[in-house]
Amino acid sequence: LHPGDLWTDIRTTGLDGEGGVSFKNGKKPLKLLKRLIQMKTKSNDIVLDFFAGSGSSGHATLELNGLDGAQRRFILVQLPEEIPENDEDQIAAREFCLENNLKPNIAEISKERIRRAGAKILEGDCHKDWNRDVGFRVLKVDSSNMKDVYYTPDETTQAGLLDAVDNIKPDRSGEDLLFQVLLDWGVDLTLPIMREPIQGKEVFFVDDNALIACFESGITEALVAELATRQPLRVVFRDTGFADDATKINVEQIFRQTSPETDVKAI
Repeated sequence: LHPGDLWTDIRTTGLDGEGGVSFKNGKKPLKLLKRLIQMKTKSNDIVLDFFAGSGSSGHATLELNGLDGAQRRFILVQLPEEIPENDEDQIAAREFCLENNLKPNIAEISKERIRRAGAKILEGDCHKDWNRDVGFRVLKVDSSNMKDVYYTPDETTQAGLLDAVDNIKPDRSGEDLLFQVLLDWGVDLTLPIMREPIQGKEVFFVDDNALIACFESGITEALVAELATRQPLRVVFRDTGFADDATKINVEQIFRQTSPETDVKAI
């Protein structure tokens, strides 16, 4: 149906508290976004909002999915722009963040709104065909996980050789390394990720066996052999994580015997 050219039923003012969060400037009307998304998207489309603000587009997408049973997804992009103390227009927004133990920035407001919207939608009547998925994943741009270990001979000193043994920055977690691997291999960042302790080591399983990753130290041949029985499409370890040189050398041979189709990598 053609919606007409004049939408007088949509309110564009008084939206400060819409979505259960306080944010005054630039808030997009939920009703308007739902109408636009319903008009222009199909069930599995992705809605992109490059200036997310309070997260209105994500809220609208989830709410519309709950109404019509579609499986739309959304990508919201928002800098962690701080809400200054002296901004009179955003006093309520800053107080909202502090009262809810959030950092006073716009990105935190956006995340909190989507959490609240999802919980509220699930409390109401939802379309029988909807998967009731209101989860979302937060990704942040950061510097590389890898150290700059490329030096010319005249810049290399004997005292600094040990610092170049491990090429990964010391403050990076296994999850940081995992997402770098997902990007490097072109794996979908929205796939389900599960952590499982195996032989005392933290192991990541991405979409069951699409990718298995272990970035712990002290990896033994026994652990490698157990992971090989899972027959993953890809497996990745930390280059310096093996218990000894023999294990590091034998990794590919172990997988070749048990899971020959697995792509093995070390970072």
